[in-house]
Amino acid sequence: MKNLVILFVTVFALAACNSPSEKKYAAIEGIDSTVKAGDNFFRYVNGIWLDSAQIPSTQTGVGAYMFMNYPQRIRLQGILDSVSKSNNPTGSIAQKVGDFYASGMDTIAINKKGYTPIQSVITQIKAIKDMASMMKFIANESKVYNNSIIGFGVGPDDQNSSRNIALAYQTGIGLPDRDYYFKTDLSTTGIQKAYKTYLSTLFKLTGLDASDAAKYADIVYDIDKQIAASHSTKVKLRDVKANYNKMAVADLEKKQANIRWQEILLNLGAKTDSINVMQPAYYDQLNKLLVSIPLEHWKVYLEAHTLSNYADKLSKPFVDAQFEFTKILSGQAVQKSRGELMTSTVDHLLGDALGELYVKKYFPESAKKRMLELVNNLQKAYATRIDKLDWMSDSTKIKAKEKLAAITKKIGYPDHWRDYSKVNIDRNNYFKNIVSASGAAYQYELDKLGRAVDKQEWFTTPPTVTAYNNPSANEIVFPAGILQAPYFDNEADDALNYGGIGMVIGHEITHTFDDQGAQYDKDGNVKNWWTAEDYKKFNAKTQQVINLYSKFTVLDTLHIKGDMTVGENTADISGVAVAYDAFKMTPEGQDTTKIGGFTPDQRFFLSVARIWRVKMKDEFLRLWINNNPHSPPMWRVNGPLMNTPAFYDAFNIQPADKMFLPKKDRITVW
Repeated sequence: MKNLVILFVTVFALAACNSPSEKKYAAIEGIDSTVKAGDNFFRYVNGIWLDSAQIPSTQTGVGAYMFMNYPQRIRLQGILDSVSKSNNPTGSIAQKVGDFYASGMDTIAINKKGYTPIQSVITQIKAIKDMASMMKFIANESKVYNNSIIGFGVGPDDQNSSRNIALAYQTGIGLPDRDYYFKTDLSTTGIQKAYKTYLSTLFKLTGLDASDAAKYADIVYDIDKQIAASHSTKVKLRDVKANYNKMAVADLEKKQANIRWQEILLNLGAKTDSINVMQPAYYDQLNKLLVSIPLEHWKVYLEAHTLSNYADKLSKPFVDAQFEFTKILSGQAVQKSRGELMTSTVDHLLGDALGELYVKKYFPESAKKRMLELVNNLQKAYATRIDKLDWMSDSTKIKAKEKLAAITKKIGYPDHWRDYSKVNIDRNNYFKNIVSASGAAYQYELDKLGRAVDKQEWFTTPPTVTAYNNPSANEIVFPAGILQAPYFDNEADDALNYGGIGMVIGHEITHTFDDQGAQYDKDGNVKNWWTAEDYKKFNAKTQQVINLYSKFTVLDTLHIKGDMTVGENTADISGVAVAYDAFKMTPEGQDTTKIGGFTPDQRFFLSVARIWRVKMKDEFLRLWINNNPHSPPMWRVNGPLMNTPAFYDAFNIQPADKMFLPKKDRITVW
């Protein structure tokens, strides 16, 4: 993400691509002719598929986007099945991931142990005698990611992005978000009830009778709710400056004496005299709750959160209990196979090692080269768009283009793979492996404290179908997982690639300039580079985005949360626009020859709709709306295209069409 200067060349450089004879002109099939393109383009392109697609019983949705990670896990499981049965050199990545996977697949041994793997932790909780010993326990357990009321991490300093500092963030609740504790609609109250049932079941599995288990569940829920009341909302969490509160540890020790910050940090192994308390209201409230809530109730709370944290790593009754809660929350009908669950666990805890094996098998270097060409072309098109903005002054345009040119581009996989030599894997002890890998992961993060930020580090694993923008390093990242159809096909025509991965590239570049990213300078520091008037105009533009998307009804009376999704929606609108501009600079983009009955422009927009071809369960859609900063897939298509003039021309969109917006209402941010 850091200071990679791109030399802008003439527009004609964008023509460097495969000749038509080398390309694979994929057919566009499945168009729903019963739907007008201008009424619902998402359904026009995907309707026939939507009506016939079946969501696997073990999944919450099917199709592209995040749901492509299901077939990815099948691929990864194939790798793990193979290496787990091979005679691999001791200490090799194949041995570590293979033996870790094998240990988790041995459900007979795991089921025999019940919850004995964590009995020593439960015993420690029961032995807590005072607040000092409780806080020491909490810190020690955090070092293997059995987290409870202290959210500790290490990351770049927003005021000096080249150095890592200690971070403290809000935590401590068992439901997905604070609002789940306070809403009274039927869906939410059902989730509240399911959560209490889950907690009660966990306690019963440790030997408590039903009456005591229910009483304990109520205690935990009550503490959760008191904690949740102090949590920032998801909208407030988007406020970059509000979430930067670097404080001296000595001052915190005086202000929040009950938390015992100096002891906590000492037990965490964190040597620092300052810490960024990202949500200070949470820790102010925690400081009070540590006194107002009886110690015995805190012990019940810690036991519940320990049981929940490890439930899916224990015997079948615990796994089943957690799934019954998950089922209510997400709508998933049947548990995932053990192989899929273990693949996700290995990917989570030994992700680079598994990723290295994946890349060798599935990711060609030619794809990386082609992808870099696409990213460079989008970057050039973005610079041209900045030059043409009618609302931004020349001085701010210069700063914007400097930031654009400084973006670091990461494609496929890291240049250096992570070292897992400190992770000890025992093929016959799954829980021991979990603790070892978790402890090593914590130490890996802790070792960054006070050191220079590693600009080569990745924050996702290579096989994952995703992409991201890291504003503190001014970088965009495209893992190998997303570089496949429908997003990217190294042999496909430009229309499909620019409408597919091109939109994703434009989306990630735009995060550099969305409501959050715009507050960071080219070096990743939170520093103003705008004129006051330009920033005022920019905020007016993003408010237009909020207003438009807040009108979209997704499920029953449930609307998109425009203020929570504004960054992603801005990135979608601008992502399509810049991808189209870059496409038009290619020979194919300047052509009008039809392929399969569609013009190149039409194929571009058809590709945009195909990459968000997703069908999901209503329960998961509701969970999405309440927690995901992205709009649902339909509106990642229809929302941007309603604001794209070229779409109107390509499909002859008329005022009577449902997606039509008058020109004065169409939004152009970047």
